[in-house]
Amino acid sequence: MKKYLLPYCDILAWCLMPNHFHWMVYVHSTEVYRTATDGVIPNHPVSNKIRNLNESIGILLRSYSRAIANQERRSGALFREATKAECLSLCDEITPSFIGSYIKVSNPEKEYPQRCFHYIHYNPVRAKLVKNPEDWKFSSYQDVAGIRNGQLINQQRIGEFGLII
Repeated sequence: MKKYLLPYCDILAWCLMPNHFHWMVYVHSTEVYRTATDGVIPNHPVSNKIRNLNESIGILLRSYSRAIANQERRSGALFREATKAECLSLCDEITPSFIGSYIKVSNPEKEYPQRCFHYIHYNPVRAKLVKNPEDWKFSSYQDVAGIRNGQLINQQRIGEFGLII
């Protein structure tokens, strides 16, 4: 995940559920130039081709899906085709009915990112997979809480947004 996402963004929260996943990211750039470390041959005509964030997410999901399919000796889709991305800092672009009816916030610019951060970490509790979010090892909760020293999330960026668990 680091190789494909971190050139573009900081990961603020993540949670892997049995049939879906959540990421909360701070996007720096949607396009990054490829380098020799990306597996591209130096001085090759495609070396400077721009890779975008969507392309990298696609590569990540395909790689993960192939690995799980091989491990489980199965075929077919691993993830639902429909994905959803919301910009948390530009609330004008979030569906008004989503803010108004789903999570009821009075100040969307400040409250919506915190609600999403909380939602991601408490998803396993709501799904009755665990009693407490710290018991679910497939999320960033333990890293944010200081229980585990995970390397995916950016604690400094989380602090800049004032996000708390």
